[in-house]
Amino acid sequence: MKLFAFACRPFDEEPCFHRHAEALGVELGLTTRPINEDTLELAAGYDYISILTNPVTAPMLDRLQALGVKMISTRTIGYDHVDYIHAKAVGMGVSNVSYTPECVADYAVMLMLMALRKMKRIMQRAVINDFTLQGIQGSLLCERTVGVIGTGRIGRCVIRNLKGFGCKVYAYDVYPNPDLDVEYLPLEELLRRCDLITLHAPLTAENFHLIDREAIAKMPDGVVLINTARGGLIDSDAMIEGLESGKIGACGLDVVEDEFRMYYYDRRADVLGNRRLSILRDMPNVVVTPHMAFYTDRSVSDMVENSILSCLYDAQGQKNPWKVV
Repeated sequence: MKLFAFACRPFDEEPCFHRHAEALGVELGLTTRPINEDTLELAAGYDYISILTNPVTAPMLDRLQALGVKMISTRTIGYDHVDYIHAKAVGMGVSNVSYTPECVADYAVMLMLMALRKMKRIMQRAVINDFTLQGIQGSLLCERTVGVIGTGRIGRCVIRNLKGFGCKVYAYDVYPNPDLDVEYLPLEELLRRCDLITLHAPLTAENFHLIDREAIAKMPDGVVLINTARGGLIDSDAMIEGLESGKIGACGLDVVEDEFRMYYYDRRADVLGNRRLSILRDMPNVVVTPHMAFYTDRSVSDMVENSILSCLYDAQGQKNPWKVV
């Protein structure tokens, strides 16, 4: 099998690609360049390609198919950056990957603690030797009632972590897990009961802006929002309005809307053109990190290996646990 990987980072992914490809007997091509209209031709001669979070549009899929590509594997859990509906229509496969859920679950709890303990302001003040106490009094995680939206592998791990802190935990999922030791609630009831809400659902057309003005209005005053899933799950304008009014007490965000072509690049000299991000980063009660929750040595290895395996399983006609379409 021949696989071409786009946007391969030389400092962490490339050694994993070489190690896993050699072990699995896969012929490999690599580029550091992301997939876009200008780089599509690099896929010529390869049946399978591996990408990151760069958008793949319908015209790009048509061109890839003409080049002979059979399937696209994204080295991410989310796959909303690929027009998978068009891919299905033209018969091209799309797959994602999985990786150890602890990395994102631990990070989500870290953001909860940072938001509750007002860590952003504490660190900012410490830099300028302001060691006063006024305005930085925090609250306890164990006293929060937490709503976990999405109980896949990561959501389940978050629930396990939160129970260790002594939190009361409720959950919501379109497909509840009967084996999970947690009480599921209808979404509206969860929003009303929980004063800390953490998102762990994939982004789909059906749940885009799941957290909108109407949803926020149902939440308790001073609610804390945590998002380590996808930025599009939250209506950013509604979230900013909630923060400005005090309805939302704090946010911990590892993802934001319209982050494609921004995160993972050196944009120091650029005007980002993301007003919502600028507003959120300026708020003292909002912690924003650049989609880093996944980023551990274990997860990078998992993502590369599973992307290769996904393509290999497809080529061999085996059951592919990561196949989307």
